Amino acid sequence: MTDYTDDSSIVRANISFADDSADTNLRPQLLGEFLGQEKVKGNLSVFIEAARNRTESLDHLFLIGPPGLGKTTLAQITARELGADFKVTSAPALDKPKDLAGILSTITERTVFFIDEIHRLKPAIEEMLYIAMEDYELDWIIGQGAAARTVRIPIPKFTLVGATTKAGMVSSPLISRFGIVQRFSFYNIEELSAIIKRSAHILQIDITEEAALLMASCARGTPRVANRILRRMRDFAQVLGNGKITKDVAARGLDKLEIDTLGLERYDREILLSIIQNFGGGPVGAETLAISIGESIDTLEDYYEPYLIQCGLIQRTPRGRIVTEKSYAHLGLEGKMQYANERLLF
Repeated sequence: MTDYTDDSSIVRANISFADDSADTNLRPQLLGEFLGQEKVKGNLSVFIEAARNRTESLDHLFLIGPPGLGKTTLAQITARELGADFKVTSAPALDKPKDLAGILSTITERTVFFIDEIHRLKPAIEEMLYIAMEDYELDWIIGQGAAARTVRIPIPKFTLVGATTKAGMVSSPLISRFGIVQRFSFYNIEELSAIIKRSAHILQIDITEEAALLMASCARGTPRVANRILRRMRDFAQVLGNGKITKDVAARGLDKLEIDTLGLERYDREILLSIIQNFGGGPVGAETLAISIGESIDTLEDYYEPYLIQCGLIQRTPRGRIVTEKSYAHLGLEGKMQYANERLLF
């Protein structure tokens, strides 16, 4: 279980792998238990085994992908497979260079150091990280004014794992220092169904194959969402049924949660309806659209848009977001689609 310690505004953790509770922790512990992302997992297993055979630290690892796809989990698994310590923080928690120095000065040989949201690193901290990644040293200034001088402090060889949902916001000098770059993709229904059944087994939930497939089809291609739906369906099964999650129970529960057959939630439909009703089907800019639905632009671009684009419901164009014919059909608004097409012609 993760043991968090607050130190100089740094959120840090030492992972004690033996203390994980099967009842509360649905995260896989080993690569063999990690379902989906076969290419990422296959490549990483080779790199980990090679580093382990050479008794060396793994090359720095850069993980790219939308939220909830398993980047943090894979970082923990990497440390576990290497038999190394694991430290974790997020870029916003690193306020000053001394915060980063405080972590790196306490790591042991081959430690896996995970930085989430690495695209949000401050420039001064990022520059310090360059030297630490390449030379395994820290640049530190001693003294002030004319008497100030820079000293380099050696640190143990470690593996930096950086995760981001916005690879385009990470500077080129930082990306170039990662020896391994892996990109996560959304999960398919079969993979999500397997994840749901695995989680149900851990939580001791009785679930049918049909219910697992129905829930998987509504999970937005994301394990985090799949596990969240599973927990809610467990509640519905206990209160409205006999404790077993059947397809009927799952359908009733999803309807009460306002999750439709494509996995769209209320806010997803509000986004589509806002573009159609307020902006004639688009195009509309992201900032304007975010204001119209009362969400932040980051939430719109990081959480809602990727799945809507993957489903083919909206498109990004140089002029802004537009809805597709599939959106009109899904919402039962084919008449408005004809009006929007006529408006675009003129």
